[in-house]
Amino acid sequence: MEKKEQAKQPVDLLDILLDQENRDPIVLQDENGRQISFEQVAIIPYDIDNDRKLYVVLKPIDKVEGIADDEAVVFVCEQDKQGNTVLRVEENEEVAISVFDKYYDLLEEASAKKPAKKTTAKKPEAKKAPAKTATKTAGKTAGKKTTK
Repeated sequence: MEKKEQAKQPVDLLDILLDQENRDPIVLQDENGRQISFEQVAIIPYDIDNDRKLYVVLKPIDKVEGIADDEAVVFVCEQDKQGNTVLRVEENEEVAISVFDKYYDLLEEASAKKPAKKTTAKKPEAKKAPAKTATKTAGKTAGKKTTK
């Protein structure tokens, strides 16, 4: 009996980030080619100066110099010249803090809607990661679409 292989379809990073069922680590590649695994914390649409952008809060799974275990990093979703979604560390500290504040507001709203058990989330601090731009690599080179 022959097994039919399914053709691997390219998957954009945005599709992976927005997939609520996805629990796999987000693997990014820094500017030096080092792969770093992250846990996805949140996706936050946020308006900055009347410009709506999509931000992603990721917590490093791997040890990253300068980032404590309870800290997370804010990335902004952008498109490269080929139209692929890439993540870039949000370097504007005020914007990163505003995105974290929006995240905490969303957490409070969600916990207010759940009358059974109130939980409090420990606020991770905003930190800059050593990478300037990165994409989900899943074993592929940064800047290329991933396959699932």
